Amino acid sequence: MKNEVILITGASSGIGKETAIFLRNKGYIVYAAARRLDKLKALEAYDIIPIQLDITDEVSVSNCVNQVYQKEGRIDVLFNNAGFGLYGPIEDIDMKDAKYQFDVNLFGLAYMIKCVLPIMRKQKKGRIINTSSIGGRIVSLLGGWYHASKYALEGLSDALRLELKQFGIQVVLIEPGLIKTEFMGVTYDLANQISMQSPYYNLLDKVKKDAERDYLSGKVGSNPIVVSKAVYKAIKSKRPKTRYVMGQLSFIAMMGKKLLPDKWLDYILLNR
Repeated sequence: MKNEVILITGASSGIGKETAIFLRNKGYIVYAAARRLDKLKALEAYDIIPIQLDITDEVSVSNCVNQVYQKEGRIDVLFNNAGFGLYGPIEDIDMKDAKYQFDVNLFGLAYMIKCVLPIMRKQKKGRIINTSSIGGRIVSLLGGWYHASKYALEGLSDALRLELKQFGIQVVLIEPGLIKTEFMGVTYDLANQISMQSPYYNLLDKVKKDAERDYLSGKVGSNPIVVSKAVYKAIKSKRPKTRYVMGQLSFIAMMGKKLLPDKWLDYILLNR
């Protein structure tokens, strides 16, 4: 059979880029999608096919999926990886920004799925892999809107898994912990934009200091390759797990959520 075709969103950097290279080296036909084609240029050296995609634009989503299908005649795996983290006090975040968080992390992803499903049903097989986060199971300080989008993605994926089983289409959640990508830098920049006059400035200052100490310094976080390997397992397995957890501190965080009362976790987050 012809090599399987994989479409990856958010492939211009970090987890998406690393996974595109990893899977191409395993012999898959890989389409790497992102808003800016110039950021995908380096992937051409790996024989990865770049494709333009604005996940918040339904026309762009439809065009992306149709281009892959017209060229290959199939789409075996959709790896929904595009996303970002909007951090700051819920009261201070502009609602337009909050809605955009959901447009990228949830609604754009959902429309990607809607566009590939007719193709996968026709094939009578397919795999949809959604990048969630341990942040879809446990919250961090000032990440309200980000966590809301990931909690929603968890619920959407669980419901979708049940609906699609009859068609031979499997749905998998990837739940990374702390990964060394541009994510934390972007998050830090967004937090920096909040006014010093905010009544939550004490919490903002704590989050920024924690980020500088742990994440931006490079002391904390796993290499994106751990996610790439988990995605590969999810693709290769005949019966993939519903969730794959990986990355530094992820298992500790999950265990803490399971064992500790909410108020203990609150205390840890506020005082660590």
